[in-house]
Amino acid sequence: MINDTIVAMATPNMMSSICVIRLSGDQAINIVNEVFTKDLSRVESHTIHYGYIKENDEKIDEVLVSVFRGPRSFTVEDVVEVSCHGGVIVSRKILNILLTHGARLANPGEFTQRAYLNGRIDMLEVEAINDLLQANNEKAVELAMSGLTRETTSLINQFKESLLEVIATIEVNIDYPEYDDVKVLSNQDVKDALLKFKQEIEHIIRNSKTSNIIKHGVKVAIVGLPNAGKSSLLNAFLEKDKAIVTDIAGTTRDVLEAEYLLNGINVIFLDTAGIRETDDVVEAIGIERAHSSIEEADLVLLVVDASKDKLDDFEEELINNNKDKVIIVLNKVDLGKNISVDGIEISALNNDISLLKNEMIDRLDLDISLKSDSLFLSNQRHLSLLNKINLSLDKALEAIEMQIPSDLVVSDIEEAYEYLQELLGNQYQDSLLDEMFSRFCLGK
Repeated sequence: MINDTIVAMATPNMMSSICVIRLSGDQAINIVNEVFTKDLSRVESHTIHYGYIKENDEKIDEVLVSVFRGPRSFTVEDVVEVSCHGGVIVSRKILNILLTHGARLANPGEFTQRAYLNGRIDMLEVEAINDLLQANNEKAVELAMSGLTRETTSLINQFKESLLEVIATIEVNIDYPEYDDVKVLSNQDVKDALLKFKQEIEHIIRNSKTSNIIKHGVKVAIVGLPNAGKSSLLNAFLEKDKAIVTDIAGTTRDVLEAEYLLNGINVIFLDTAGIRETDDVVEAIGIERAHSSIEEADLVLLVVDASKDKLDDFEEELINNNKDKVIIVLNKVDLGKNISVDGIEISALNNDISLLKNEMIDRLDLDISLKSDSLFLSNQRHLSLLNKINLSLDKALEAIEMQIPSDLVVSDIEEAYEYLQELLGNQYQDSLLDEMFSRFCLGK
């Protein structure tokens, strides 16, 4: 029901100095007014009031009550926020009092859902809020904020208007060919317009790789023969002894994961078992997982003992089969370099890995700077719709090449337009909304 009043804790239910309890709906002010020591019925919007929450004339807690009258609120409804002392007991007691006076416990993300349904924000902004809550580095925050400033929505709307102009002109040409004051679009005109639009969509899709890196990070597998210095390299990055380092071959028997910020981007290191022939069942499982890590990684650091004479068969095979994502790391150069192979020379034991860091930044293209005029979309829903738009444009262009009548070509263009509408959330299914907002916390 959109006409009832919801309530939830907007801060974590844990020991803290302050807890905020949020209400939204037509009766939000009245419900709080019934349990507050001051009259809120006539107070102005965006004001804060000091007093006590009470139950049966007993003071429960000293609070500050913030009042936001609709439509000048996040949900466009009347919103009240009660700031009480933190702690599990007192905040739960106030929440229960508000529930007994007519509020309903909000579903996860229901405040944001109401803001969307009431036209306060669009679907791209909804997803930007969720991205902001889940951001794990500063650039991910910057990316999410670009969605909240409506720049993304503005660019998508520009695309939508461009397509709509093409559709409208074609429709008028079909239905009213006698109108002299209407621009006549030839097949070449439509083709040029669609090719320009397609170029812009494909640029967005390419940018999505960058935004995906910002949001989710990159996986880097550290692989090599036993005792090449893989675990020492991981410890050098993390600047602590995360992995066990010994002279005994086969010390690492499973994939060890660790996170590291490189140039502001989250890197998930996968420290793998040394690759070798073994009769040890447990070690063999670790080696098998090491091969799997190579497949899933965005980048592979092949750690090679630089003091040996030549590459092992495994090392040569890995390099030949994965040239695009393998960096040869020549470790232990402090002991002397005997191998005649080009690679990044380091000494993991001495934490001398600066050259490797720079090479990783270049290879992963992590020198990322977000521009206000760039559109970044990495959400799977976004990418799916962008690819559908691109496919619709391909079908329209193919139809033009085949000299198919305009009334059939326009149906493919209209399909692309509908996908743009769906991207903005102007068209949606209830199941999509339920799934989207269930990802939020209760008070958001």
